Amino acid sequence: MARRETSLRISAIVMLVLTACLVAFDTQTKVIMLSIEKKATYKDMKALQMLVYVTSAAAAYNVLQLCKHTSLLSCTEKIKKGSSNIYMAWICFLLDQVAVYVTFGTNCAALEGSMIAVTGSEALQWLKVCNKFTRFCDQIGAAVLCGYAASILMALISTISAYKLMRMYSPQRFLTLKIR
Repeated sequence: MARRETSLRISAIVMLVLTACLVAFDTQTKVIMLSIEKKATYKDMKALQMLVYVTSAAAAYNVLQLCKHTSLLSCTEKIKKGSSNIYMAWICFLLDQVAVYVTFGTNCAALEGSMIAVTGSEALQWLKVCNKFTRFCDQIGAAVLCGYAASILMALISTISAYKLMRMYSPQRFLTLKIR
């Protein structure tokens, strides 16, 4: 179980960093008229800015969890399952849940903003931006796909942390501590 969680966390970190890099370093410049240039960056849309910040924070959180997990890996058999470990298990589970939901929500917001850039909106008089900046839009689309893959990986990590948490409770009586 520990190897699976470690490999899932490493995969999630790779996907989160890839998402942040694809969005943050994506720029494209087009000449609109004779000397007028327009540059498309992630800073043009707040949802893409938040995607960079949230995926970076989620990657940092997973790196910290990975460091905590690998340093305690050899000591887990020696530690009794006391109340402090249950509190830590709850905190890790809740933080994993927050990371999954915030990352998934930010990806959904970025996808929604990207779809408006692809299709435009006649009611709001917004033009189709992706007609002019095709490489930029393709790279943002790939970043959003990587973000969703990272969200799925983090959801799997969250199920592992839920399993670890619920394993600390007795199967005979729900929500009572095991006595060893």
